[in-house]
Amino acid sequence: MVTDTDALRFVKGHGTQNDFVVLADPAAELDLDVAAVAAICDRQRGIGADGLLRVARAVALVERGILEQLPDGVRPDDWFMDYRNADGSIAEMCGNGVRVFAHYVRATGLTDTDTFTVGSRAGGRPVIVHSFDDVRADVTVEMGQARVDGESEARVGEITYRGAVVDVGNPHLACVVPDLTPEQLAALDFSAGVTIDPAVFPNGTNLELVTPAQATGDGADWSAHMRVFERGVGETRSCGTGLVAAGKASLGVLGEDSGSLHISVPGGSVIVTITPDGATLRGPSMLVAEGRFRPGWSDAG
Repeated sequence: MVTDTDALRFVKGHGTQNDFVVLADPAAELDLDVAAVAAICDRQRGIGADGLLRVARAVALVERGILEQLPDGVRPDDWFMDYRNADGSIAEMCGNGVRVFAHYVRATGLTDTDTFTVGSRAGGRPVIVHSFDDVRADVTVEMGQARVDGESEARVGEITYRGAVVDVGNPHLACVVPDLTPEQLAALDFSAGVTIDPAVFPNGTNLELVTPAQATGDGADWSAHMRVFERGVGETRSCGTGLVAAGKASLGVLGEDSGSLHISVPGGSVIVTITPDGATLRGPSMLVAEGRFRPGWSDAG
């Protein structure tokens, strides 16, 4: 069990308040079983986070059998973001997580360059660390293609929302809600949970509710607001891949295939840029604390 390792240190970080526990494990020696990850991410029992980021060499994950093979665009020596949701399940990609991961790798000296590739199960993700220190960073992530695969519906309480099915390396249902204001969006109640179509999303999905994009002059073409309900987690303050999915869906409603959007979420704001060739996500990262697990901390349950 990962929690029995006396010397195991962690760092706590977040990207627009989508928060993570970061574990450095270059040789992929830790046993990150579902129960251990869920305990670490539990906000009462453990450290508390929306997810866990293992920092490992890509080749080590293959050698240990954690990955069957290197994903597209990932080299053996790349640092790989082995991402786990708060419930312990494995996820393909996390845009906010990549920014925090890149910040950690750069700030701890695991790399000495501001441009490098972060490995993920969705493929290699090139990053640019525009600025950093031990606490704050400004990072752009190349998120790859955001592909629209039709439409579907989700039910939140008594309300049904329709939106675009978007693949950003992981599944999304991005619903741009006509006439929805930022104030109305903030007042929506996710406490009843989310019901999706399992025929469309057999492995679950993230749900984004988005206000219609408005023209803006703040460094992006449009602006919008978003809230997100993530599979395996529940509502989070932000979701990087969800922001890209929201950007893709918003441009679709506008009849555009490219553009930039300043999207605000409860945890802050980022700039999403969509082109026919892919998407980028630029925003902040913060590394807020570090510590060490005490042996036996999870034994009492």
